[in-house]
Amino acid sequence: MKKILLHIPTIVLCTTLTLVSCNSSKNLNTNLPVDIADRPADEDSQKYDQAQLDKLKASIESEASGEKCTDASEWTFAPMGVKSCGRPQQYIAYPKKIETSILPRINEYTDKVRIFNEKYNITSDCVMIMPPTFLKCIKGEIRMITPDNN
Repeated sequence: MKKILLHIPTIVLCTTLTLVSCNSSKNLNTNLPVDIADRPADEDSQKYDQAQLDKLKASIESEASGEKCTDASEWTFAPMGVKSCGRPQQYIAYPKKIETSILPRINEYTDKVRIFNEKYNITSDCVMIMPPTFLKCIKGEIRMITPDNN
């Protein structure tokens, strides 16, 4: 009986240490995100670079569509973006009066897309996007008319 009484403090000590160590390990990961997708994108990630391209594209499209179309002859268009094979991703129509401010931004976007494609080895369908044959004002908005949608 005396032997059992001598082992009780040792058992209590070991049990206490075990419980304390288990409890402290649960609190170590409180600062980690639940999912890796929730972590903030760093500046060297493809997700971050794509977001920057999307932001620039939206800004250009917003500037171009900010004008009401009353006369299609006051508008023009340019290729915007580039596929991995070198063809344009799309064409964008814009008023001629903002050409000096918008064309450098369109070219900047196209250059950044080219760099993005090379950096991340992006492949594309390389389907040829036909340039518009003419522009037309419809209900105050500019429309690019291509041979396939006449």
